Amino acid sequence: GVGKSTFIEALGLHLCEQGHKVAVLAVDPSSTVTRGSILGDKTRMEKLSGDLRAFIRPSPSSGTLGGVTRKSRETLLICEAAGYNIILVETVGVGQSETTVRSMVDFFLLVLIPGGGDELQGIKKGVVELADAIAINKADGKDKLKAQTAAGEYNRALHYLTPATEGWRTQAYTCSALHGDGVGALWEIVTKFQAVTSASGVLAARRQAQSKAWLHTLVEEQLRTYFFGHPAVRAQLPSIEQAVVEGRLPATAAARQLLQCVQPPAVE
Repeated sequence: GVGKSTFIEALGLHLCEQGHKVAVLAVDPSSTVTRGSILGDKTRMEKLSGDLRAFIRPSPSSGTLGGVTRKSRETLLICEAAGYNIILVETVGVGQSETTVRSMVDFFLLVLIPGGGDELQGIKKGVVELADAIAINKADGKDKLKAQTAAGEYNRALHYLTPATEGWRTQAYTCSALHGDGVGALWEIVTKFQAVTSASGVLAARRQAQSKAWLHTLVEEQLRTYFFGHPAVRAQLPSIEQAVVEGRLPATAAARQLLQCVQPPAVE
């Protein structure tokens, strides 16, 4: 309800007008029961969807935590290879689970609205600590003063937090995506961030760290798939799970028992 899709459309159109090719990876929350998703983000960006300089790919989160999908990194690389020089990643927007996206983007923008309860609640969630900038959206009409007040409160709180990026001070700004106010100014903040972090070497170091983290994630995923797909594990897992549920076997002992079922793969 903070207007992420409206903001992204306004920003995307602004960038297209400047001659950029823009890709939007929009992640919609999935049902925890059916894993289904309405994928409504693209329909909320009607103007941007019709622009030939833009590409919008909605994807279901499929229960993946972190605000993005399991294949978001791969999709991001494909978009880069296809010539899109700016890629916007919209997360599911549930607050506390938005942290994984930090590990795959250069700049993290947190979009909030004024008057959404405790203005500093985000500090407790840890999401604010990851942001390189905060946009207080819907700063128009009767909410304009509320938005300015909220931005001031966040800026005072941010003064006491460790910056998300070395050599960069995170600040809160107001904007109205509906009317386009402040969207261009926010993009100027992003370009300034790129210039500052590129010159200092921080951006290059971040990308190297992200590549390393991605490697570890892929290894963990493959090991998990290999382990639970192993015939011996599949054969013993039901009985071991039942023993744990009934309290006959501690979870730690059960884990060791399952691990003993798997022989390390031969090294060629």
